[in-house]
Amino acid sequence: MENFTSTISPTCLQTPPLAIDVINQLDIYGVLFFSIFTLMSSISMLLYLEECVYVYKMVPSPKKTTIIWVNGAAPVFVTMACLGMWIPRATIFTELTSNSYFAVVIYKFFTLLLEECGEEEAFLKYSQAMNETLMISTGPCCCCCLCLPKVPITRRMLFWMKAASLQFAILKTVFSVLSIVLYANGTFHPSNLAITGAAVWINPFLGVLTIIALWPVGIMFSHLKQTLHSCKIIPKYAMYQLILVLSQLQAAIINILSMNGVIACVPPFSSIARGSMLHQQMMIMEMFIIKIVTRILYRRIYEPFTLWPPENENDPNRRISSVTTGEHVA
Repeated sequence: MENFTSTISPTCLQTPPLAIDVINQLDIYGVLFFSIFTLMSSISMLLYLEECVYVYKMVPSPKKTTIIWVNGAAPVFVTMACLGMWIPRATIFTELTSNSYFAVVIYKFFTLLLEECGEEEAFLKYSQAMNETLMISTGPCCCCCLCLPKVPITRRMLFWMKAASLQFAILKTVFSVLSIVLYANGTFHPSNLAITGAAVWINPFLGVLTIIALWPVGIMFSHLKQTLHSCKIIPKYAMYQLILVLSQLQAAIINILSMNGVIACVPPFSSIARGSMLHQQMMIMEMFIIKIVTRILYRRIYEPFTLWPPENENDPNRRISSVTTGEHVA
């Protein structure tokens, strides 16, 4: 049998390169691409800062704070991806930072759904006057459990739904800090799926927490999507879901491919480091496009809406009253 000698470059088995090594190995095309990606990141952040000023001036509290948080998801991802592209060894820190921010966005989007109805009290008053119920057989938890009964909308139910979203914002940040500490100790690494590694225990637990946090948002969106149709809540929800898919599912797919050697090693990048670099560059392009779309959705002028209970039981269609105040709302 013929013996084959290994020709694997030592750099394919090393840690990600330093930033200066990345810069030194760039050719003219590499410099061009890196410059374009950096420009896209800078434009995204500048657009976001301008929108923050606009929303802060034109939208009343506390809605303006919620809009600023939700609208900042794409700029945060694109900025962290740009930093991870230039500094490959910082990728774990940039990804943990952006994912922790998005955990807060999940809770803030749930809050935005209520604030679009004129705050929590207005939503409860209207729902109780109309005897409305929530359909809990929605994704990602119970989309197949159509036999589940509808539950009445009460203050206690709303509290538990808010708590289910808020827990992920808190615990994701806690586990991100824990992951950084374990990474410094050499115990945690996303590509280390051994039973003795921390990633194989932390990541599934965070996956369960993510599903629990997404469930109340899906329930509330399904309940209000027709009511808030004029507020463009459907495309807003679509952008929020798209960010979730691209930041989580795309990263997982690329990580699996790189760990199995499908993404080839190109010195000074190992397979895992090159897969991570590919993910960062894709995220910059994708989040830049999403930022342009969300700018159209959030930076606009429209009349605020307030939910009002019907005057009598035979008037079930009086769902929303348009308040013409001349107020600018994003």
